[in-house]
Amino acid sequence: MRGSDLINAVLPDELILEIFRHVDSKPSRDACSLVCKRWLSLECLSRDTIRIGASAAPGNLVNLLSRRYPNTRSIFIDERLSISLPIKRRRTNRDGSDQSMPGDDVMGTNSLSDAGLAAVGESFLKLENLSLIWCSSITDAGLRSFAEKCRSLKSLDLQGCYIGDGGLTAVAECCKFLQDLNLRFCEGLTDAGLVPVAVSCGRNLKSLGVAACAKITDLSLEAVGSHCRSLESLSLDSEIIHNTGLVAVAKGCSMLKVLKLQCLNVTDEALQAVGVFCLSLETLALYSFQKFTDRSLYAIGKRCKKLKNLTLSDCYFLSNKGLDSVAVGCSELTHIELNGCHNIGTDGLKSIGKNCVQLSELALLYCQRIENDGLSEIGKGCKYLQALHLVDCSGIGDESICSIARGCKNLRKLHIRRCYEVGNKGIIAIGQNCKFLTDLSLRFCDRIGDEALISIGQGCSLHHLNVSGCHQIRDAGIIAIARGSPQLSYLDVSVLQNLRDNAIMELGEGCPLLKDIVISHCRQITDTGVSYLARKCAFLESCHMVYCPGITEVGVATIVTTCTRIKKILVEKWKVSARTERRAGSIINYLCVDL
Repeated sequence: MRGSDLINAVLPDELILEIFRHVDSKPSRDACSLVCKRWLSLECLSRDTIRIGASAAPGNLVNLLSRRYPNTRSIFIDERLSISLPIKRRRTNRDGSDQSMPGDDVMGTNSLSDAGLAAVGESFLKLENLSLIWCSSITDAGLRSFAEKCRSLKSLDLQGCYIGDGGLTAVAECCKFLQDLNLRFCEGLTDAGLVPVAVSCGRNLKSLGVAACAKITDLSLEAVGSHCRSLESLSLDSEIIHNTGLVAVAKGCSMLKVLKLQCLNVTDEALQAVGVFCLSLETLALYSFQKFTDRSLYAIGKRCKKLKNLTLSDCYFLSNKGLDSVAVGCSELTHIELNGCHNIGTDGLKSIGKNCVQLSELALLYCQRIENDGLSEIGKGCKYLQALHLVDCSGIGDESICSIARGCKNLRKLHIRRCYEVGNKGIIAIGQNCKFLTDLSLRFCDRIGDEALISIGQGCSLHHLNVSGCHQIRDAGIIAIARGSPQLSYLDVSVLQNLRDNAIMELGEGCPLLKDIVISHCRQITDTGVSYLARKCAFLESCHMVYCPGITEVGVATIVTTCTRIKKILVEKWKVSARTERRAGSIINYLCVDL
């Protein structure tokens, strides 16, 4: 019967709450809350995570959110985020004085204060996880007040907060159940703050991140090694730490699974200790090491049989022999990134292809010594490969890309940038063989043209495409993508000088789900093309169109008025009329300001 509410009459609260717990995206949950008052109330009860920007009126905001979402267990506050909060609206009386609306607050600077942090502790009684990203106004006093009220806290992220030893000591005293602690860019901390945390919270602490803390020394890591026996993840970026601290962690934290290091004064001795004592290691990332040699990788390959993720960035003294030892010894590797390791070449990659058959993601960045033979071996041996990233690899061309296409038919993501030997032949093979490909980026590969994109359009249904700087691509290639990829949501065709309105109009017809488009430096696209695209792509949220002489203030105004979901437009200031500025000034970003 029309007007009857069959769902609410049958379903109990418990069942609706269980359904809400399986709705992950925030827009979907918000939509559920608009169905009726009952669903709004139940959705508020089921929501356990809040993400907000820092506010100048934190007390009232926190109190409001705590009343609406009483079961919140995780709060993420990021001072870099801009948010819309209730502000004190002022009415002018006839005598010229201000009349304030009751219950509202005056908006000041955008930063969370100690009072706001204290309000978080007082209002969210079930809080377990708190993230404070670059909240620069927080002091030791605020952190102490919060810690005294939230004694069940399990995770604390203080990245970029200017807190000192006093605040961290309070956390150590009050939050005995702390499991995750991030202290990246907390420049005021010393050993006097971190050592008490290791001693008091060591039994439960599982993850620790320290970066740019110039006063934290080996003494803190020795305390971690002595007291944090359950530590599973350590991220360390320091110029102060030496072998002593890291060896202590390796010996004391045998359950370590994730180790990420950027330490200029750490040598082979430390990593050899990791290889001997940390047999559960699954992720190893080494950045900018100039004192590590192949002996470190020998130790890892010999004992760390569970290693799955390996990142080597700017490690100049590692060679093919070291990579071979890891490949042979760690056959469960699934993710490998080699970035700027100039002594690793074709032979090292061949060893990966022969031994790491479970490899699912490979990134080769600035690897000038790797040639076609190396990547071809990956194509022969790694049939489960799903993602491949190639950046500035001058020795890689069509031959190896064809091998990847033939052997890695499960490939879903292919990103290639400035690999000038890759042309149409390799990408045509991808289109013919890799039917699951959804994410393709071919930036500044100037040998790739329409033939390649026609093959992709016929064989793959893309969600993301970036062909910025591929000068040989014209209308035919983009039209093929438009007709073959109806689920395309992101497109970057910037710097395609020969692209015209015809291709843009085809995108409007064939890709109704398009959300983000970049057409900057496309000199032949005009108002006609962007206006048609705006009318057809109802979900468009972002459009970059600088240095497009054919697009005028008319085209900009059309996008603003037609695309109801638009959130960002990048354009020259002189192309924005006064009326468009008044209507949508908050979403328009200018290339430059008047000089």
